[in-house]
This record gives sequence, C-alpha cells and structure tokens, in this order.
Amino acid sequence: MPPAFHPNGPSHQAALLATLGLFIVMMVLARTRYAVIAQRVLGTLLLALYPAGLVIHAYYGTLSAQMVLPLQYCDIATLAGGIALWTRRQFWCEVVYFFGLAGTLQGLLTPALIYEFPDLRYFMFFLMHGGVPVTSIYVVTAMRHRPRPGAVMRMMGFSVAWYAVIAVINAILGVNYAFQCAKPPQVSLFDQLGPWPWYNFSAIGLGLVFYSVLYLPFAFRKTRTLTHLTTP
Repeated sequence: MPPAFHPNGPSHQAALLATLGLFIVMMVLARTRYAVIAQRVLGTLLLALYPAGLVIHAYYGTLSAQMVLPLQYCDIATLAGGIALWTRRQFWCEVVYFFGLAGTLQGLLTPALIYEFPDLRYFMFFLMHGGVPVTSIYVVTAMRHRPRPGAVMRMMGFSVAWYAVIAVINAILGVNYAFQCAKPPQVSLFDQLGPWPWYNFSAIGLGLVFYSVLYLPFAFRKTRTLTHLTTP
C-alpha cells in the first residue's frame, strides 16, 4: 500500500510553502506588465482542475459518483476563481473571495486527504486548495474587485440555494457532496458543529459569521471614506 497523507507532515508543510510562494509571485507580477498573463495562467489552471481531476481519478480507478460532479464547496470556489481571473466579473470575484476564504482555506489548513506525495491526486488537491485562497486575496487587492454593499446577504442566498440543490442530489444519488450526510474522516471544523444532521444548520450559521467577518474590512473602509467626504 502507498503511504497515507498525514496533516502537518512534511508534504503538507511543503504544500503550504508552495502556496505562499504562489501568492508572492502573483502579487509581484500584479505590479508588472505581466499581470494579465499571470491572471489568465492561474485562471486557466483553476478551470482545468475539474476535467483533469476526472482523468486522473479514472486513471487510478477512484472515479465515482462522489466526485464526478463539480458540486463540492471547493469546486464552486475553484470554478468561480477561474471565471473571475478571466472575466473580472464582480459576482464571481465575490464568490471566490467568500467561498475561498471561508471554506477552501479550511481545506488547505486541515486537509481531508488520504493521498500522499507524489500521487497525482495530492497535487490536484493542493493546486485547488492553494490556488483558490491565493485568488481570493488577489481579486480584492491586486484586481481591486472588493465586495459591494449587500455582498454578505447575496453570498448567503447563493450558498443556501447551492446547499439545497446539493441536498436533493445527495438524496437521489446516495452520495455525500458538501459532507451533508457524513463528516470528513479526517479532523476538521465539522467536528465542532454537533452531530448529524444538525451540523448542517450549524455550518450555514457559521458561514454567515465567516462572511460577515470577511466583509468587515470593506465595511470599515466605506465608513471611513464616507466620514472623510462628509467632514467639513
């Protein structure tokens, strides 16, 4: 049997360092004439992860109904990140910002992964869970697509609608997208949210908290700007 992945082990630490390196490179290139090229390269990589993942899992014989559809929280964030980097559309910038930092970042720090380096599935996992948080920060800093007023409620509506669709698909296919039917086997934030099925409601409530916290820097910025403009 191949070795199993261990969170906080050498391969996990290497992935974290690689993610930090990608962030630094993207922020440096954002100040150069190569900014658009860098955005599109990263955007293309994110969009290619889903079809590439199907091929790789088929090669290893691990392709199943559980992963054949791009419906996980991180899948949505990945596709949104690729679209945002290519189109600069505000909605997708907000989706990748909130989804990426509220959810995908958790996967980077507490990976629900069993495949160890140099398994191709290891690379797929960390390309996604590293590339999305980098994109989340990049779109609101280098690209200056900051969340608009009402973004928290907009993203909560989008999240709840997506969660409801996933619940129907899980019931029809007998799968566990978004970990609605069972928690990840690895240690994760789900372990602190109560037993099934109540942790699903806790997760939605926690999402509202995370989204609100992520919006605070921009809310304060708007308040300071308004105060400055109205002060004689």
